[in-house]
Amino acid sequence: MAKDVKPTRKNLMEIEDRIELSERGHGTLEKKRDGLIMEFMDILDKAQDVRGDLADDYDQAQRKINMARAMEGDVAVRGAAAALQEHPEITTESKNIMGVVVPQIESSRVSKDLSERGYGIMGTSARIDEAAEAYEDLLESIILAAEVETAMKKMLREIETTKRRVNALEFKLLPDLYDSQEYIEQKLEEQEREETFRLKKIKEKKEQEEKEAREAEADEDDIEIDEADMEPPATGGVPGN
Repeated sequence: MAKDVKPTRKNLMEIEDRIELSERGHGTLEKKRDGLIMEFMDILDKAQDVRGDLADDYDQAQRKINMARAMEGDVAVRGAAAALQEHPEITTESKNIMGVVVPQIESSRVSKDLSERGYGIMGTSARIDEAAEAYEDLLESIILAAEVETAMKKMLREIETTKRRVNALEFKLLPDLYDSQEYIEQKLEEQEREETFRLKKIKEKKEQEEKEAREAEADEDDIEIDEADMEPPATGGVPGN
């Protein structure tokens, strides 16, 4: 890239401006990358907790439903599930983390009282109630895990994008600009030295010509003086008889 640029002072000023802008951008992106990594680590810790809770809730729900099936039978369990009238509602909003838009999931009507589940209290046992409650807890864990996992993936993608930009500036653009700056400065210095040498030669030639002109003028003056000395003296009056 360095040798592709014309070595002029205008180009040098433009490259210096680009270097300044790129260095500021590099610093800003580094700060953003570091901030994103810090936020990502916090989300990752939360995601690990959520995953652990999700696994525990899933195991708990499986044990409860298996117990209800064993004690009440599949027909009673399916009948209780089909009796549900109000289904959970999910709403999504957005929040900004270091310039990254991540979802914020809100849920309602997930956890219910016995009277809100739709099946008759007298027609079911505590085993079905415990299974229903366990699956409500599992659903809340799934919703939370979906929010955290999505945020984590978005943050990770943004970190990778920011890292690529930082590396492109640090290892490609800025080195090329530095090389171009150095190349132009060297060429300008060479041109300045050549111009100084040329002016020096012109000055020496001019001084030599002036010296020769002065010497030639002095020689002409000497010749005129010699010629004047060689002329005979003038005589006056008429010679006598």
